[in-house]
Amino acid sequence: MKIDRDQFLEDGYVILREVIPPDRLEELRRAYELLVERQKVIWARERGPDDPPGGQWETNAQPRLMLGGMADEIDAQTAAAVEIWLHENVQGVSSQLLGVEDAGVTEMMLMCSPVRDHETGGHRGWHRDFYPPHAAPLQGYTDDILENGPRYVQWNLPLYDDSVLWVVPGSHNRFNTAEENEALNADPRRPLPGAIQVHLNAGDGVPYILPLLHWGSRYNAQMRRTIHGGFSEFSHYEDLSYLEHLSPAAQATFRRWNGRSDQTFAQIEAALRAVIGKDGAGYLAALEGLHPGRGEKGRLLSTIFLSKSAKRVHQLKSPHFDRLPALEQGWATHIHPITLHWGRPMADRFTPEESDALWARFKYVDDLVQAEEEQWTPGFQGEATRYYFEEVPEALRVEGFVASFGD
Repeated sequence: MKIDRDQFLEDGYVILREVIPPDRLEELRRAYELLVERQKVIWARERGPDDPPGGQWETNAQPRLMLGGMADEIDAQTAAAVEIWLHENVQGVSSQLLGVEDAGVTEMMLMCSPVRDHETGGHRGWHRDFYPPHAAPLQGYTDDILENGPRYVQWNLPLYDDSVLWVVPGSHNRFNTAEENEALNADPRRPLPGAIQVHLNAGDGVPYILPLLHWGSRYNAQMRRTIHGGFSEFSHYEDLSYLEHLSPAAQATFRRWNGRSDQTFAQIEAALRAVIGKDGAGYLAALEGLHPGRGEKGRLLSTIFLSKSAKRVHQLKSPHFDRLPALEQGWATHIHPITLHWGRPMADRFTPEESDALWARFKYVDDLVQAEEEQWTPGFQGEATRYYFEEVPEALRVEGFVASFGD
């Protein structure tokens, strides 16, 4: 498939036609609809005492299937729902857009229409898909993208015509403008200045870069089945028991990606252990192993990500972990390879004493990305926080972090 990577990097997204070959569309509709029916049974079984009979299917503004957690439901009848992620028009294009040889799928989802209209336009208005307390300030992303290209490409692939998504071209590599902030503060569920509505026919696709300002404008009962997820160099699969139902080529691909996931895990552990040991050269070597050839901005973003990972390891090894708010516990255990978070599997590699030393070193980074008072910038996920939403302080440098090991 012909793509314009320069346009993608400039605008932060690109609209591609007939990503799903027309002769595959009905097969995919059948496979995904069968998964929807199976998930509805699960949601009905898991509903709370005050929920309607259908549970989340009836209450959610955007019922969403997470294929990574549906291994038992993927069989010969539904294997096409996974196989489409390996198609050259999806995986191959993602590799081109990321500038890598072999992008791996990180998340496989399906966004569905709710059973009734949600007048507020869904669970949120305009937003960027990250929250700095768990990731990094926006500048960390934009500097890395401008220096090295994106680390992640996200997709919408509708099985039926879909014009729900709006985007602001070019917003992936800059801060919000004053005009945008004024509009977001006034009403985050209206088109922003310069915004574009993405009109996709069934089978078309729109890959976009993660920090892009975007908005799901309509959450109503009009039929929607839109494949959603993304690719990066990093991936993690907790359950691949369904591989036997995939083609031999697909099985080999997932096993290759899973092996690379194990290597990433080992490189992250090496980076964290180098910090515990005050081994600056070892730390820089581990960063190069994670991101070969990335420059100073790339190493800085990874260092901010690793500071969050160190905090999660420290929390998970704490005897007081159960006293943390439920949301913090969830973030600590969540595995998110794109931001180098590996949850309990990583924490289990460290003793409580090692986790104390690890966090003591990385607190240097964590302190620098926080203000003295809580603040808020519109167009992001989450609530007000002391963590900077946009700027990375000038004082924060990888060399400064490594030098702090001797303090």
